[in-house]
Amino acid sequence: MIPIVGIGAGLVSALLFSVVITGSPLAAVLYSAAPLPIFIASLGWNHRSGLFATAAGALAVAIALAPTGGIAFALIIGLPAWWIAYLALLARGDTDGRVEWYPLGNLLLWIAATAALATVGSALVMTTDYETYRSVIARMIENLLNEMVRGKLIALPGDVQVKELAQSLAPAVPLGIGASFVTTITANLWLAARTVKMSDRLPRPWPFIPSTTLPRQALLLLIATGFVATTGGFIGVAAMAMAGALLAAFMFSGLATLHDISRGRPWRLPMLISIYVALVVMQAVLTPLLAIAGVIDTLLGLRKRAALPPPPNHS
Repeated sequence: MIPIVGIGAGLVSALLFSVVITGSPLAAVLYSAAPLPIFIASLGWNHRSGLFATAAGALAVAIALAPTGGIAFALIIGLPAWWIAYLALLARGDTDGRVEWYPLGNLLLWIAATAALATVGSALVMTTDYETYRSVIARMIENLLNEMVRGKLIALPGDVQVKELAQSLAPAVPLGIGASFVTTITANLWLAARTVKMSDRLPRPWPFIPSTTLPRQALLLLIATGFVATTGGFIGVAAMAMAGALLAAFMFSGLATLHDISRGRPWRLPMLISIYVALVVMQAVLTPLLAIAGVIDTLLGLRKRAALPPPPNHS
């Protein structure tokens, strides 16, 4: 049963991954859901299903598109989804028979690390020469900026050259890619877990998500990646991607903080509605603020002082 489910999930995931070549907006949405079948198979039918799904999907993409496409599928979609699902179901028992599941904060940190590795993997699949990679990224940014200028979506000062601006922005692109990978992996994991839970196949009890707090090691890692990101080359790409992934993880931690400390408050609902609307309308402004809130919570433990105890029906 496990191989059959895994192969089926892998083929569906490969199809979602492959439609991105059409370049349509719908294809981009479907591509972002590519990890979902592998998450569902791994969470509901054992993590080995995720490995079968990764292998089947990579083989299908390699045959249908190109061998490099199969490698990209495995590095960007399959292996990250399998590994995160595997960690989500890790547990250990004590002498009293109580079960401790893998902490959500540690899981979020692993999501950030996986996102950084996926970012570097996607770059290396493109090319193993850093200067070629940087020129390709700069050209993509230049084309995008030209389209935005022609469509009057942005207006650049007269002394700013689009090509030079694109060259200066290129090194920061892995920051955004790493952050977007964290969002994609986290959203797919949550949706898959909800789906599997509805079918009563989720092995672990549903966790109390607002309690999610990143470990303090994440702060040291963020500082270290900030320094390494200035070195250039693919090492710099990896560090920049990890910094972006960590900032996204801290953003989710900050959002969890707001959920946690607002429980039982009369202003909870309007505050949360305002936050989520602002995330859509003013994402560039609110995301850094939420990341700062997550950093402060990790550093000072705000929730230990302000939040109510977790509900008794959650672990």
